[in-house]
Amino acid sequence: MKQKHFAHRKLDPNKCTRLRPAHKVKPPFPLNRFPHDFGYKLGREIVYLLATKGNVSLEGSEFEAIFAACVGAEWKPSNVGLDDIVLDNCTWGAKTVKGKPEAAKRVRLIAGRNSPTYSYGATQILKVEPNALGKQIISIWNERVSAIRKLHKHVRTVVLIKSNDLATLGVFEFDTVRYDPELYRWEWNENDNLIGYDNAEIHRFTWQPSGSQFTIIEEVPEDCLIVKITKPDRVDKETFLKGIGFDRSWIKVTKKNG
Repeated sequence: MKQKHFAHRKLDPNKCTRLRPAHKVKPPFPLNRFPHDFGYKLGREIVYLLATKGNVSLEGSEFEAIFAACVGAEWKPSNVGLDDIVLDNCTWGAKTVKGKPEAAKRVRLIAGRNSPTYSYGATQILKVEPNALGKQIISIWNERVSAIRKLHKHVRTVVLIKSNDLATLGVFEFDTVRYDPELYRWEWNENDNLIGYDNAEIHRFTWQPSGSQFTIIEEVPEDCLIVKITKPDRVDKETFLKGIGFDRSWIKVTKKNG
């Protein structure tokens, strides 16, 4: 009998808790349909960043704060990393990846550290049967998501795909959900990393024993928002300080016991 192929199936996020089903509580905006001025606000923030910092570094925590400002949410950094941005009944985790926003089809998202040794007491990891170990890794992730879903009706991940110079950006979001461990098979690769495949033999997860880093490979949707900006000249330090009215009275220098 020909084996059926399944898509990248995930557990129904509405079955993660006994709270009121999420689909009965409307989110701030539909999935991947950002507020009408979101793209403009994001571009404006990046222009300001480039004009004042001069470099093209934009990492996760900074993007969290920017995204929160652009959608009118509160930035509340957490240790879990799945609920750093909160707006009404919705929370987001945020990820940034380098790439070509207009061409990207899939992105690798670091999803935290899932340690079977810590959670299950597993030892001699490389000798553990791959599928059994993979189920443990997925279960750790699922527990983390379930804990967040007890607090928020809607849990999402927003992803920023950034070009090397930040002149082109891609933004999309997806529901942060649990995965059915029965729908994936696992094997060790030549680098001793554990690779998870779905039933269509598509690579979906990577787990690294060194550091227990768990990576989820996510599809980039066709309606990914693309934002292009004109890079500004950097505002030099003296011009900036003069522009904000800085003078020596702003600084007081003393000694601890002086």
